[in-house]
Amino acid sequence: MLRWGILGTGFISHAMLGAIRASDGSTVAMLCGRNETALSELAAQYGVTHTTTDQAELLANPDVDVIYIALPNHLHRAATEAALTAGKPVLCEKSLTTTMEDAHALIASVQAANIFFAEGLMYLAHPFMQQLVTVLRDPSVGDLRSVSGFYAADIWQVVNPAGGGTLYNLGCYPASLLHLVVQTMCGEDAFASRSIAAFGNIGKDSTLQDASLSLRFDNGVLANLHSTDGHGMAHAFTIVTTKGTLRFATNPWLPEAGENRMIWQPYDGPARDIVVETKHDAFYHQVKMVERALAMGAKEAPRPSPRLSDSLEVMQFLTDWETAALNQDTTQ
Repeated sequence: MLRWGILGTGFISHAMLGAIRASDGSTVAMLCGRNETALSELAAQYGVTHTTTDQAELLANPDVDVIYIALPNHLHRAATEAALTAGKPVLCEKSLTTTMEDAHALIASVQAANIFFAEGLMYLAHPFMQQLVTVLRDPSVGDLRSVSGFYAADIWQVVNPAGGGTLYNLGCYPASLLHLVVQTMCGEDAFASRSIAAFGNIGKDSTLQDASLSLRFDNGVLANLHSTDGHGMAHAFTIVTTKGTLRFATNPWLPEAGENRMIWQPYDGPARDIVVETKHDAFYHQVKMVERALAMGAKEAPRPSPRLSDSLEVMQFLTDWETAALNQDTTQ
């Protein structure tokens, strides 16, 4: 039985606590949070006996096997380094950090400690994404030509401004999916060779609230991405190849229990639904991924979940996008 320590009491902790409770291979040993009221309510809701407001107490607890970090993005480096120093494996929420300096330092700490670490892009652990990889590797799909995607959610009022804005809250989802698609269809080195142009709007919290990006990879593949946490609740992601288009009919970044669906539309022939059905959501499958990885003694997640190099490459992409958008005219 894998015993989890949960650091943070925000809404995302609810999803992980539910997933851990659903797994027969995991349990929650301790919750940790600064807000005593939120901490006690969370513990009561999920039947957790042991709580603390002291992060050091959580990390020193011998009954905790692995730490789940559910803190704002700008706190990920310090919390991860503290957990590694305590000898604890880590699952840390996305985005990895908010700066490349912190990202490189975090990854260096993980490599020096030689302890398991994974970034919590939970959707990548869902069987829906493994099916996507299988489809993209099929020669009948053709060669990749372009990708377009956007993610919109009206969440700016509830996110921490220090977390970096829309790119680190939502943009990391289409960015990491683009990364997986390009890597799968064009090779491990293709994603890093690119040219970009970006625009953005600054929100009331002085971070990027809307951000758009156009890019061309050196192999000729084109892409357009958009992210906003200022309005809506919508998503779209389409992959265009030399043989047809692959479109997500259900949210690729929030695959659920039940049916999740893609539609392959060849240029000549009828459309084909690709359906992946499972009894559990992405957070559950992420818990199972960590259980398997630790049981095997792995130091990082297996693909499609992000390896250390994948997390670092996506972070570089997000910071490049942010820099390019902020260097353009923005609307206050």
